[in-house]
Amino acid sequence: MYQVNFSEQSMKELNKLDVIAQMELVEIITSITKEQLEKPSDELGRFNRNNTTFYRVRANDFRIYFELKADNLFAHYVLHKNTLADFIFRTKLPANEEFLAEQEDSFWKYLETL
Repeated sequence: MYQVNFSEQSMKELNKLDVIAQMELVEIITSITKEQLEKPSDELGRFNRNNTTFYRVRANDFRIYFELKADNLFAHYVLHKNTLADFIFRTKLPANEEFLAEQEDSFWKYLETL
């Protein structure tokens, strides 16, 4: 079992949820094992972005993007599934931190930033 630290964006998204939903998401990420990280599956994926290995775990209607840092998990983003921000991060399209943190809904505004 890993200790999990959450970024500001992750905490902001968690705080929008009711307590039960928060506990469910936290339970999903805190129950990740070393074996799961070594052999990703459909529920837990792994990819590289900007020389960093990120993991993505499916957690109900959310996707939690995190990395392994010194035997701890650091949750960078909690993004709602099937959103533009989730798609952009998952497919490694160029995006700045502000975009992902704000979860911009407008595809056209995103294109203007490229």
